[in-house]
Amino acid sequence: MNVEQGMREHEAAAELAAAHYRRGVQPIVVLVAADERLKKYRHPIATDNEIERVVMLVVCGRRHGLIVSATRIVHFGAVPEDLRQRHNAVAAVDAAFIAATRPGARIGEVFKAGLEAYAVQGYEDEWKLHHQGGPTGYAPRDYRATTETDDTVQPDQAFAWNPSITGTKSEDTIIAAAEGSEIISASPGFPTVTVTAAGLTFERPDILVR
Repeated sequence: MNVEQGMREHEAAAELAAAHYRRGVQPIVVLVAADERLKKYRHPIATDNEIERVVMLVVCGRRHGLIVSATRIVHFGAVPEDLRQRHNAVAAVDAAFIAATRPGARIGEVFKAGLEAYAVQGYEDEWKLHHQGGPTGYAPRDYRATTETDDTVQPDQAFAWNPSITGTKSEDTIIAAAEGSEIISASPGFPTVTVTAAGLTFERPDILVR
């Protein structure tokens, strides 16, 4: 899909939906926010707001009944240092969630690993401003995980974690496996940032600069 400066959020949402339909994927959730709206809303319904500097694009797409979720950030021009810092931090939190999502792990403990990463990155309370995701499959989330969730991660179970820090978010869908989680919503050609968590290395979506 092609997102340009001056587009309305509605137009970007239409482009995002069309790109998925062309690939036989039904977009059941499409969220878009640009600039100041991105700083205010973490689950943003698209509006007529014009895209000036930065935009977040979110989709939950269904194929053969199963749903995959992903979030990407696009910035026009040089990325401000504050946004760079926040995005690197949220990518590290995302990696911590993914690293902890191993078969047999208590999901509440996976959640705690994410919260600890927020604190290490210096954004201890940001998780309180939006849910963090959880198991997925035939719904965008089977349920929203918390520290109290006693279910355990099952082999080959799908998860979509979506940590966010004001102005940015990191989200992909993974399959939990004993040898390490497989990211099934990766975007070939999209820039990535390399992050290490629990001794494992992950490529997380970076900010695409246009």
